[in-house]
Amino acid sequence: MGSFKFFESVPNTPIAPVATFPGNRQVFMKRLDLTHQHVSGNKWFKLKYNFKLALDQLASGVVTFGGAYSNHIYATAAAGYYCGLPTVGFIRGEIKRPLNPTLAQAHAWGMKLIPLSREEYRLKSNNGFLKQLKESYVGYHFLPEGGSNKLALKGCKEMITDRHFDYWCLSCGTGGTLAGLVRALPQTTKVLGVAALKGANFLEKEIRELLGNNLNSACPWTLILDYHFGGYAKTDLELFSFMKQFQKKYAIPLDPIYTGKMVYGVFDLISKEYFPEECSILMLHSGGLQGSEGIREKYGKNII
Repeated sequence: MGSFKFFESVPNTPIAPVATFPGNRQVFMKRLDLTHQHVSGNKWFKLKYNFKLALDQLASGVVTFGGAYSNHIYATAAAGYYCGLPTVGFIRGEIKRPLNPTLAQAHAWGMKLIPLSREEYRLKSNNGFLKQLKESYVGYHFLPEGGSNKLALKGCKEMITDRHFDYWCLSCGTGGTLAGLVRALPQTTKVLGVAALKGANFLEKEIRELLGNNLNSACPWTLILDYHFGGYAKTDLELFSFMKQFQKKYAIPLDPIYTGKMVYGVFDLISKEYFPEECSILMLHSGGLQGSEGIREKYGKNII
């Protein structure tokens, strides 16, 4: 029988000062990458209550969806391993052999990897298609891509240990973390989401669906679509160079799929005076540093 004990520990998420820019714009980093070595960043919080429900209901395991370099696939496999629950990952597109570092480790933790064609993968939220999958995995708890559902929002509220910042900035893949923060932060705070995907106009609609209708207590939020660097898991030499300089100057490692793009975007927006003077900006490090291994494999070992 599985155990929830893994999620009962209190994660370490310190806030580190980063820099003060002209106009006394103060920038900080919430180090969610230090949450856990494998279930890192926002994933720990998004998965927590999903795994609690699965364990409470004596589920046969957890089924979810993701791409070949998905932090969510990696973290779900790890959480299943630590909680003693079998996991299944439906992977977008062909699963190439040998497995990339993300999928290899997920497989090592016991996750069953099943490829879905890109056409099938687009149906991952379709009720009819999901019904077919659930008939093959009776008794399993199904998690959407990125783990973004109402239980994830509940977990994301627990990220908030300090409420005095004017801006919370984070990278967005499926929007669940942003929705959780918007629900929980005071109305005096502004949340800025930087999309990691190209053509993510659909994301605003999905975030609003997660938030629901009663938004009277929600804080204002904005989605920025200009810093995707070509799309999910895509990047370029400019971002690599920025990440190297950032780590050298501030001693904080970034990943090129999510947090690196967000930090680049925040610094660029500061240079364009997007943020008002005398404000405090908290950047959320969403972990996922394991994704850098796949990027190194793809672009070269010394690229970042």
